[in-house]
Formats: sequence, structure tokens, C-alpha cells
Amino acid sequence: MDAIVLLREDHKTVEKLFKRFEKTSDDDTAERRRIADEVIEELTVHAWIEEKFFYPAAREAAPDTTDHILESIEEHHAVVWMLSEIKGMDPGDERFKAKMTVLMEQVRHHVEEEEQDWFPEVRKAMGRNRLTELGGELEAGKKEAPRDPLAVPSADAK
Repeated sequence: MDAIVLLREDHKTVEKLFKRFEKTSDDDTAERRRIADEVIEELTVHAWIEEKFFYPAAREAAPDTTDHILESIEEHHAVVWMLSEIKGMDPGDERFKAKMTVLMEQVRHHVEEEEQDWFPEVRKAMGRNRLTELGGELEAGKKEAPRDPLAVPSADAK
């Protein structure tokens, strides 16, 4: 599978989880916890494969995207720390829903920038064969990716 297609599929999966979360009621804390846990795993794996495989390949193929990629890494930094906080929160905490809402806003912004601003440049620079090869690397990387948000490289403030 093409790397950009794979990443867009991940984005769609997370968006569906966000929509499910938004439909939950305040008294359905168990469902909120289940959805939040799925979001944590999906976004942790996604961020890790982007940082480990996709971003380095994109920078090499399309150097003009470097600023976008560096901004994306900083967005990941904020997101993975928020994920680690949500992971340890009681879903009945009055701030749980608010924290998830802020997370959803940040992720939606990040996805929009990636998909509209620089994925097209990367697609043009890499071409079909390289994107397919990279897609295989991303798919394989998902199996070895950590499930702890703070194990994603961008969690480190360096």
C-alpha cells in the first residue's frame, strides 16, 4: 500500500473514533474510556511510524517540506504528552472530556495541514514505487511500534 494512502487511512480511523467519542453522553464514562484507549493506541502507533519512517523519507525526497515536517514533529510532541495524560486519567474526571476535545482539535489541525499542505509535494517528489515501498515499511513498523505515547521520539523535548 502507498505510504500516503496508509497514513490517510489512519487519519480516517482516528476521525471515526473522535466522532464516536463526541456522541457519548457524560454518564457513559466506560465507553469514553474504551474510545480514548483506542485513540491513544492509534495515535501513538501512527506518530511513531511517521517519525521513524515517513518524515525522514519525506525530508530526503522533498527538502522543501522540512519546515512542515519539523512543525509536525512539534505537534506530535504536544499530542503524545496529552495522550499520556489521558491514559492516566479517570474518565469521570471533569477535565477528561475537555482534554479529549483539545486533543481532537489539535489532531484535526495536524491532519489538515499534512493532507492539504505537504502530502501532495511528497507524493510528487517520491513517486508511486517509492511510496509503495515506504508503505510496506510503515505497515511493518506498526507491528513493532510502542503503545506508550512517551516512547514516541517527539515526546523527548530535545
